[in-house]
Amino acid sequence: MARIPDHEIERLKRRVSVERLVESAGIELKPHGKDRVGRCPFHDDKTPSLVVSPKTNLWHCLGACQVGGSVIDWVMKFEGVSFRRAVELLRQEIGEAPAAVVRESVPVLAIAAEASAPASPVMAAGDDAALLGRVIDYYHATLKTSTEARAYLDARGIYSAEVIER
Repeated sequence: MARIPDHEIERLKRRVSVERLVESAGIELKPHGKDRVGRCPFHDDKTPSLVVSPKTNLWHCLGACQVGGSVIDWVMKFEGVSFRRAVELLRQEIGEAPAAVVRESVPVLAIAAEASAPASPVMAAGDDAALLGRVIDYYHATLKTSTEARAYLDARGIYSAEVIER
């Protein structure tokens, strides 16, 4: 699978303000020394425990959840998405089209076959949970119809209709 170059990730981390992201999520930040503090949205917070540092462009919760990180980590946690999807959302936020991605070393024949193949539903999916559900459904349906899989389970002593359904 293609990967996002490190320099692109670092550029996004520098370009997108974590302070602006947190405030756009509806969290009121107040000055506290060189940092800003607010109530953490990830747990029931009665006093401000979320610290946002504009100088380093990082955030951290000093309360119950004890999480923190960069703008990418914020989007992953707040939106509940994968790393790749968080990067895509941040690129959209600043009005950029997805940058070229670096391919791992792939044989030329595989690239040619990929170009002529229809678009993969895996690559088009943006929601990781929905994609995982589709993968699980596919393998479950395959298990139900595969005589080889049933023979393997029977040989291991774990074949039963209830096992296959679960």
